[in-house]
Amino acid sequence: MIDARAATRPLRSFLLAVFGVAALAVPAFAQLLVPQPEGAGAVQAPRRAVIATRHMVAAANPLAAAAGREVLRQGGSAIDAAIAIQMVLNLVEPQSSGIGGGAFLVHYDATTKKVTTYDGRETAPAGVTPELFMGADGKTVAFPLASVGGWAVGTPGLLRMLDMAHKEHGRLPWARNFEPAIRMAKDGFQVSPRLNKLIAETPQLKEYPATAAYFHDAAGAPRAVGSLLVNDALAETFRMIANGGAEAFYAGPIARDVAAATQTTGVNPGTLSVADLAAYRAVKREPVCGAYRSRRICGMGPPSSGGIAVLQTLVMLEPFQLKQYKPGTLEAVHLIGEATRLAFADRGRYLGDPGFVSVPKGLLDRTYLAQRSKLIQLDKRSPKVEPGKPQHAALERFPWPGR
Repeated sequence: MIDARAATRPLRSFLLAVFGVAALAVPAFAQLLVPQPEGAGAVQAPRRAVIATRHMVAAANPLAAAAGREVLRQGGSAIDAAIAIQMVLNLVEPQSSGIGGGAFLVHYDATTKKVTTYDGRETAPAGVTPELFMGADGKTVAFPLASVGGWAVGTPGLLRMLDMAHKEHGRLPWARNFEPAIRMAKDGFQVSPRLNKLIAETPQLKEYPATAAYFHDAAGAPRAVGSLLVNDALAETFRMIANGGAEAFYAGPIARDVAAATQTTGVNPGTLSVADLAAYRAVKREPVCGAYRSRRICGMGPPSSGGIAVLQTLVMLEPFQLKQYKPGTLEAVHLIGEATRLAFADRGRYLGDPGFVSVPKGLLDRTYLAQRSKLIQLDKRSPKVEPGKPQHAALERFPWPGR
């Protein structure tokens, strides 16, 4: 997915989720569109294990990891580092991450041993209706069309979520965490092979003047690998948010430009409004935790499906001695694949935004998962996988629009 940058407004450049599907909250909508995975970058050779004695940062881009390390070395917390990392990712990997989107955050406090999770996912604008992705013929619109333009833009939640987490766990001033990204945007960064490849694979970028100019050179070719890309407009936007806090994004000039860009895009104009931005609130949620052998595993709960799906998969695999199979072997891939299929069958049937759907409590019941695990056969693939029937499995629908 590539996000379009509103670079034509120099003081208010940001990442519009022009190619990202809005989070529509109700499971029925998830079934309307089949999300396409983001294009992969070059496969790198295995790297040696790294050990740190004080702090460590892992991020999708080395420039972002360096920014997080810089903040940690200046006394910042993990949340401070996460903010710095996220802002740099916004700049160097705009196809994946940015303040125009949303996120989940899982935080572990080693002192209190407490896990806290934050929900900053996008929400559907108030003007969205159940017919948004339906064509005039009554059929669902194909993904390539539905995912482009204002239709696909949800109300961004990232900054509200980071602001909430920073108020509770930050050590450095909010503005300090934006300094690496501001500096890098002003000085420029080298285009990575992955960004170059994804620009080339996204011809829709040429349909918008701002993205055509930003992601391509004067000849119309994708920015070359290693070429320097400067974004003064995004640097100024970051500076406004650093000085004014998250509220500077959700109200005032930035909010007005965000709403206007969404509503006036040439393809599929959306309904995101200033009121939608002003009304957005991040949510602190309870984590989902469970045991896998001797370990306690915790993750993000609904509306994320990841925490439950991972725990289901692990518990279903407990009866099998995975350690006897090397990673990547046919046996290991088969077992993990079969358990994942079962977990995803439940995911597709039962999981959704708790503001709209009552998620069955029995999805992580060990007796239920033991029964599901018996469906996995060592010597063959299950021809068909169906959702199970956990306790309280009836889906409760909440009136639209909910949340």
